[in-house]
Amino acid sequence: MTAIAPTAIAMTIAGSDSGGGAGIQADLKTFSALGVYGTSVLTAITAQNTRGVTAIENLSPGIIRAQIDAVLSDIDVQAIKIGMVSTVETIETIAGALEHWGRRAVLDPVMVATSGDRLLQPEAIEALRQRLLPHALVLTPNLPEAALLTGEAIAADEAQMARQAERLLALGPAAVLIKGGHAKGELSTDLLFDGETVHRLSSPRIATNHDHGTGCTLAAAIAAGLAKGADLRGAVGQAKAYLTAAMAAADDLRVGQGRGPVHHFYRWWPASQPS
Repeated sequence: MTAIAPTAIAMTIAGSDSGGGAGIQADLKTFSALGVYGTSVLTAITAQNTRGVTAIENLSPGIIRAQIDAVLSDIDVQAIKIGMVSTVETIETIAGALEHWGRRAVLDPVMVATSGDRLLQPEAIEALRQRLLPHALVLTPNLPEAALLTGEAIAADEAQMARQAERLLALGPAAVLIKGGHAKGELSTDLLFDGETVHRLSSPRIATNHDHGTGCTLAAAIAAGLAKGADLRGAVGQAKAYLTAAMAAADDLRVGQGRGPVHHFYRWWPASQPS
């Protein structure tokens, strides 16, 4: 009899994007595209599309904790990704659950949507620093998020990115990945700092306006790699390659009238098919 290989399983703790390009929807698409079974914990419901966010309703701490406990008490989750956690109560609830279950997570500090809409309440920033960063296996801020978390100006070069990564590492995460997607230049360069070594990851900058959900997708792809057994550096490298390819195919999609999503399933169904 042929032995059945273990199933790679990941969990996303995030908000729902009704437009399907970011949040829980992007995370589950990413897990599936990378061969990982996805479980989910909703923290909030947003009414949004490619042009912006029109409403947010946060779920109660009780139902958030119940979802986490229900999944982790039954299913062998190998990696956890955290996205939108917009209130102090939500942050406290997730931190308590991670402490109870003895888990660390890929933490994407979602503060502002691609459209510019704020997704994290101002009073929750300090709770994020103090309560969730110490539970991060890797923290994945973009340049504006790293600036908000450190209280500094947006990094203008790699030296400043590295300095902010060091400051963020002092807040408790095991590693920090500062993403350079908001910078300029032909290359998009991210820096992964684990306390000892700064690893530089560069890829060609993709010229597209369809970049909704890129941060969610990258963090979910890192979690997928970890769930499949990769080490952190390998998971980050694989995730960056996947996101770069998904962004390169994004212009083939025709979704909405604003900043559309990346093409999570570019390997399986071309958006432009012959009639």
